[in-house]
Amino acid sequence: MNVQVSRRTFLAGSAAAAGGFTLGFHVPIAEAASGPAEVNAWVMVKPDETVVIRIARSEMGQGTLTGLAQLVAEELECDWARVTTEYPTPGQNLARKRVWGNFSTGGSRGIRESHDYVRKGGATARVMLVQAAADGWTVPASECKVSKGVITHTPTGRTTTYGAVAGAAATLPPPAEVPLKDPKDWTIAGKPLKRLDTADKLNGKQLYGIDLTMPGMLNAAIRDCPVFGGTVKRFDAAAVQGMPGVKKVVPVGDSAVAVIADTWWRAKTALDALPIEWDEGPNARLSSAEVAETLRAGLDAREAFVGNQAGDAAAAIKGAAKVVEAVYAYPHQNHATMEPMNAVALFTGDRCEVWTPTQNGEAALAAASEAAGLPVAQCDVHKVHLGGGFGRRGAVHDWVRQAVTIAKAMPGTPVKLIWSREEDMLHGRFHPVTQAKMTGALDAQGNLVGLHMRVSGQSIIAGIFPQNLQNGKDMATFQGLLASGDGTFGYGVPNLLIDHAMRNPPVPPGFWRGVNHNQNAIYVECFMDELAHAAGQDPLEFRRKLMANHPKHLGVLNAVAEKAGWGKPAAPGVFRGIAQHMGFGSYVAAVAEVSVSPDGKLKIHRIVAATDPGHAVNPQQIAAQVEGSFAYGLSACLYGECTLKNGRMEQENFDSYPPLRMNEMPAVETIVMPSGGFWGGVGEPTISVAAPAVLNAIFAATGKRIRSVPLKNADLRHA
Repeated sequence: MNVQVSRRTFLAGSAAAAGGFTLGFHVPIAEAASGPAEVNAWVMVKPDETVVIRIARSEMGQGTLTGLAQLVAEELECDWARVTTEYPTPGQNLARKRVWGNFSTGGSRGIRESHDYVRKGGATARVMLVQAAADGWTVPASECKVSKGVITHTPTGRTTTYGAVAGAAATLPPPAEVPLKDPKDWTIAGKPLKRLDTADKLNGKQLYGIDLTMPGMLNAAIRDCPVFGGTVKRFDAAAVQGMPGVKKVVPVGDSAVAVIADTWWRAKTALDALPIEWDEGPNARLSSAEVAETLRAGLDAREAFVGNQAGDAAAAIKGAAKVVEAVYAYPHQNHATMEPMNAVALFTGDRCEVWTPTQNGEAALAAASEAAGLPVAQCDVHKVHLGGGFGRRGAVHDWVRQAVTIAKAMPGTPVKLIWSREEDMLHGRFHPVTQAKMTGALDAQGNLVGLHMRVSGQSIIAGIFPQNLQNGKDMATFQGLLASGDGTFGYGVPNLLIDHAMRNPPVPPGFWRGVNHNQNAIYVECFMDELAHAAGQDPLEFRRKLMANHPKHLGVLNAVAEKAGWGKPAAPGVFRGIAQHMGFGSYVAAVAEVSVSPDGKLKIHRIVAATDPGHAVNPQQIAAQVEGSFAYGLSACLYGECTLKNGRMEQENFDSYPPLRMNEMPAVETIVMPSGGFWGGVGEPTISVAAPAVLNAIFAATGKRIRSVPLKNADLRHA
């Protein structure tokens, strides 16, 4: 199918993709009788009974591939032991009128925003397979049942298999409507099944983008101006042209230079030797101190965007028996994926293909099309498993544009671009930097009667999707702080004002695992502890009084408190902190247990975490996700900080941007408590409660309030 779509049209369509799509399951491709048969877009059955389930969302360690396959297989009633998966390409999706829907995998929505249509894909295929068997027996389909891919005609006991009837099923019209199972009847979904991708990761069979090789492939290393907004003034290609293996030196846009060679190391060695003169531009003197001062000014600015408001917070604060005020701060942070950015691009003049790890194949396709100067229909992107995503490989595909630009200099030759670790650290899309001024009003009985939360800082949407601002307002800034939606504020405060003074430094922002929930949960949950202390109340009881109208928030809070033994003595020298939040449609809470030695050495002993995602597709994977989110969130809490000096980031590798070490990782006890009725996310919500639970426990241990992270900068010696 040859579909001509302009780049502009495709980009506009991709931006609106999250709003929905028309699901057309049946575009059958029945292959030869001895080969596999596509029953519908989601299901292909091979003669040996192998069932191939196509997964549009990306697998980056979070288990989405297995979870989505479970949902399809549940409705398909196939043999789980015979299930395998494959990725369709965004080009195939476009040619088939976006039958697979949205490819974007971020915001913990891989399952929560596709569960309905993937389940329908499995159910539709099951009905067609059963109908094909019934037609072959000339019996009503209602007399047939199926289990593990074996179809039985109940009155006669005759049986056949999916593999035997798949070819015939592929020629049938799909049913207009199919009923879906009640989750209480699940036998594959909802179960802690082993992940489909584990074995290949253990035996080395699994390939990541950085591993890909092709016949005749060349390699490229790149260097972009280290100062944000800077450009290339000049470079001397002749100085390295004769070095071993070097094929070409290529300018990439106006700010970068790449070297193409037969091996990546030779390309990198030549790049290191290449004389480059930079025009560092207007940000050459920018520092973190200057950014912080700009944000501080926003804390008291008259103009701000309102995100959540009730009553009259200013009047409540003015008339309060006691006013509590605190200022918090959150730094820039890097995604620091283990696998740096990379892509293989092949440009032939009239076609461009890219192989890359991506969280959004359609966005990668749009980037490739733009860089190639070709219609989208003449390009495609082949997705591979990601060696970490965390949002970096989602909206912005700068490395794909670079790879295609470089490949255009070598038409007909595949070229693999790999960013060095230093390039990856200097040119990330950074977690937004913000500060928050918290002002709370207590009455004479210690009740919270008013709260003003002013956030000052960076907008991700303004930096990436400015067209999605709502009259200048970035609603994503208020994640976890809204009155309704998938990230609601969990406290009933009669007089409330939460607003945002937008201040955007010239550092490119990005969606970072948990996004704005990370700092918002710290600001709210640590300040709730401050308010409880000022009111002379237990932090748990203080919260409970404010949560009468938020039963699901309260449910996870009570669960962690009970399991952690809140209110009972901890081990000698161990202290507890608590936090709760709602993000990406799920309710989460945590209790952290820590000790702090007199000389300020922190040890996090245990974290008890609860999550209510509505439905649990694979409880074991949810527990693993929760544990992983704490490893990532605690790394950020203890060490994660990117600082600006002379317009560039100072942290260039893991020696200056370390992750949590294994001996620092606490025991994590996970409570998975799906209450049903909704579909929440899993990969990101619990990261938000990691830091505030620990920070609150540190106060319990030391009497010190730590209002900015990372903790490596804090003096934790007892007050």
